[in-house]
Order: sequence, then C-alpha cells, then structure tokens
Amino acid sequence: MTKSTPTVGVVGAGVMGTGLAQALATTGHEVILVDRSEDVLASAERSIEQGLRLARLLGAKGPREDRGTVLKRISCTTDYEGFERADFVIENVTEDWETKRSVYERIDPLCPPHCVFAANTSVIPVTRIAGATSRPDRVVGMHFMNPVPLKHTVEVIRGHHTSDETLRAAARLLAGMGKEQVVVQDSPGFVSNRVLMLTVNEAMYLVHEGVATAAEVDRIFKTCFGHPMGPLETADLIGLDTILQSVEGLYQAFSDSKYRPCPLLRRMVDAGLLGRKSGEGFFSYAITRP
Repeated sequence: MTKSTPTVGVVGAGVMGTGLAQALATTGHEVILVDRSEDVLASAERSIEQGLRLARLLGAKGPREDRGTVLKRISCTTDYEGFERADFVIENVTEDWETKRSVYERIDPLCPPHCVFAANTSVIPVTRIAGATSRPDRVVGMHFMNPVPLKHTVEVIRGHHTSDETLRAAARLLAGMGKEQVVVQDSPGFVSNRVLMLTVNEAMYLVHEGVATAAEVDRIFKTCFGHPMGPLETADLIGLDTILQSVEGLYQAFSDSKYRPCPLLRRMVDAGLLGRKSGEGFFSYAITRP
C-alpha cells in the first residue's frame, strides 16, 4: 500500500458498516460502501448525513468540513464497483459463516494483490476466514465497537497466517481514523465477546429465572461497579439477534455448556424484540427515522 490515505471498501451497510463509512469519510478516506439492497444503501446515506449533523452539534473533534464534502467521499454500490482500486476492505456482514465465505470468494479476485481484508467479526475465527481467500497473510480481524464514530479503541485480531506487514497496515489505517488498537490472538469471540457474551447471557438468565428485573440487574452494574451501561442495556444496543448469533457461535466453537443461549433470548428474538433497532428489547426505545 503506497497511498498515505487508503481507499477502503466497506462491505455491509448495516449499523456497523454505516458507522464505519462515516468514520472513514470524516477522516479523509475514499469509501466504497456495498450492500445487496438499494434501500439499505439509501438508509445508510441518510443515517450518515444525520450522524454528521449530530457530530457537528455535539462539537466533535477533528476537521470541520462541510457535510457535502464528506459525503462525496462515499460511493454506494450493489455490485462491488470500484473494488479493483481498494487498498483495504472491511467486511461487516452477518455472523453467519456461509454468508461471510461467499463475500470473500466474491471480493478476492476483484481486489488488487496488495489489498488487506479486515473482518469486523465478533466471533468467527479470522484464520477460518483467511482460508477462504488466496491471501491469508493479508487477512486480519478488526472488531469495531458500536457506535463506530464514537468508540476510540478497536480489538485487532492476528490470525494464524496474518503477516507483520498486514498488522502494520491495520495500525496505520486505525491511526488515520484517530483510533487506538489492542492486538490479540485468534480465538472464537476473541477477548471482548468471550467475556461480554457470557455476562449478558447470564444477566438474561437472572431475568428468565425471576431473580431480578432487567432494570434491577443493570442498576447493580451501574451503581455498584460504575459501569456506564448495564449488561442488558448493552445487549439492546448491540441487538439481541446479534447477541444470539454470537452466543450460538461460541457454543458451537467450544462445545461448552457455559455458552448455551438463554431461552428468554431465543424467545425475544423470535418475537422480534431485538433491542434499539426494533424499538423494544429489555427496555423500550423511541425509534428515530433518518
């Protein structure tokens, strides 16, 4: 990679992909945002514009560029147009192995040989993802936190074949986004989700068994431990469907009953109670349409 500001392909225009596109464009990166749905891309554009407006109102640090200038750095596509000039790709699709594998099989022949692939995954091993490409040494994990523009640290995962140069490229990209990193070794769930998913799943069991209400569980964590958010409010923010996929992934990876999903979690997902994204989870939220 020779350019000082790499061109970044962002795969998936959901909550994480939208936040990434905003954070990258705000820091001067050309972004190619791809999703299968035109409607999802249109919604992502509206969310990014709204996010830029809110950032200005909240006095965000960094260059104070016109919103139009930032938005012009983002190209939206449903067919990976422009990926032949990508220096870096960050993939954000659902935590389903077959879905992820199909993405890497699609982008591998499109992108130039020097392009680095970063999986924004919370549970699927980076080494397995690398095996689906012809460039396993240029595959790395980047576990961004939600909301991406406001979170300053990223969990970076080194797969079995990830090279030192790939790690340096990842560090340069994150530094260019104004973010710090913590590098860990490859393992399902890595550090953050292996601990967090157990915590939120067990918090759900406490509600499921009638030991405490959701509000009482969260109040203990906030007032006794000083956490800004309780585990169930955190689960609502992430999305209960995403939580269920992550816990199921850990359960399958380790064959350990401590990762068995709480029945209440399954029931809420079946009922469409997904947290903030649906307006109701363990708590209720007013949905703001962009």
